[in-house]
Amino acid sequence: MTTQEVEHAGPARRGRSARQAARLARAMDTLPYLTRKLPPVEVISTDGLEAIEHNADTLLQEVGVEIVNFPEGVEIFRSAGADVQGSRVRFERGMCRRLIQASAPRLFTQTARNPARSVQIGDPYMVLAPTYGSPFIQNLDDGRRYATIEDFRNFVKLAYTSHTLHHGGGTLCEPVDLPVNKRHLEMVYSHIRYSDRAFMGSVTHPSRAEDSVEMARIVFGADALEHEHVIMGLANANSPMSWDFNMLGSAKAYAEANQIMLITPFILGGAMAPVTVAASATQTLAEALAGMAFCQIVRPGAPVIFGSFASSMSMQTGAPTFGTPEPQLVLFVLAALARRLGVPFRSGGNFTASKLPDYQAAYESAISFMATMQAGVNFNLHTAGWLEGGLAIGYEKFMLDEDQASMASAYIGGVDLTDNGLALDAMLAGGPGQHFLGSPHTLANFENAFWRSELSDNNSFEQWELNGAQDAAHRANARWKQRLAEYEMPPLDEGVHEQLLEWIEKRRASFPDSDV
Repeated sequence: MTTQEVEHAGPARRGRSARQAARLARAMDTLPYLTRKLPPVEVISTDGLEAIEHNADTLLQEVGVEIVNFPEGVEIFRSAGADVQGSRVRFERGMCRRLIQASAPRLFTQTARNPARSVQIGDPYMVLAPTYGSPFIQNLDDGRRYATIEDFRNFVKLAYTSHTLHHGGGTLCEPVDLPVNKRHLEMVYSHIRYSDRAFMGSVTHPSRAEDSVEMARIVFGADALEHEHVIMGLANANSPMSWDFNMLGSAKAYAEANQIMLITPFILGGAMAPVTVAASATQTLAEALAGMAFCQIVRPGAPVIFGSFASSMSMQTGAPTFGTPEPQLVLFVLAALARRLGVPFRSGGNFTASKLPDYQAAYESAISFMATMQAGVNFNLHTAGWLEGGLAIGYEKFMLDEDQASMASAYIGGVDLTDNGLALDAMLAGGPGQHFLGSPHTLANFENAFWRSELSDNNSFEQWELNGAQDAAHRANARWKQRLAEYEMPPLDEGVHEQLLEWIEKRRASFPDSDV
């Protein structure tokens, strides 16, 4: 109703409109992060976890990690007492664990440009972030096409206006209309200008990681980074048992600046690790221990997140598969190992190999996200948008994923055992055969009694048909367009903005365009 319509409506109509407006206002209040009360699921015994830890140490001691094209990284490991032979680095048993546990924080805050949106990373908290790294986008209007900087900005805006997500993410999609060696400037700028959430910077080359950190310094203040964590980077190991210059060099840039590094081995079972759950977990742990230890050598106390990305694959075609049981078991095991190590854990999210937001996408995503909630993940990447094994980010899939992920707060909140939750008085006041529809307890709780999807259709067939007979993807299509149309840019200090633009322009002009 418009304001004029409300003014001329009867008392009942005005009261209903006021209640609807109040519910909408509450819905607009986004929790900065979730607090877990539900105990995490444990799938193996303490003896089993200890066996995996023992085998990971054996790998690090006997095989070690290969450091590719990064002699400085080799010397950093040597300085801490690692056994170095050429570019191979080996660690005495327990060395990496000791380095991490001596200084890496169990819990830390990533400060957002808007302090109210800062996030706590570590137990008992859960932070939901959108998908990362797709070169393609997919929607009902365009189908599948290469992503552009306009798409990138659209997804920044969708993440910013989300009531489910808590973090802006990083490389939401690859804007392929910009030079490879300069697109990071526009991506980081977009996070800063079009959102005030916490965000991630670039890691495709150490110099781009340094640029990301420098842009954060301009926005948050030169001294702020010494005592605050305001930007995050993501480094993937080159499994099996290898770290390269781009990833480890970028990790060095973030750690030196006291910023967050998300250390994530990327395991495709059967190709980059053995096919079994325990072996994948063992190798992931070994590779992550080396990466996190490196950050602590560079700067003791620099925050790190133990990450895991594990996928099964089709043994007939070699294609990655999602929504299968084995990667979920790897997730449960690694979450428990992270708790034993004493650092936050990252995994995620709503994974699928489907090319469209269809039945396959729904069930594969649901299986992977359910495990995420049950395992005790602290930072969940790829919560919204993932399609085609990560090659595409879907506009409709983004909206459907964030809608379903909104259930996480109710799920990990556990069971309410207060007097209201137990509701004994309500049951005593009733009687055999009496319904609870008009009970004072029901009336007091009806608005928030059950989680409700904003995109599912639970109407009768006749009402659904009257509303246009739309499937979920078409409802999501209308939703993302509405969100972008209603988007309002958050404020940014004009002096800071001018300084940032001036720095970007000078940096962009200081070297030629390149597609590498």
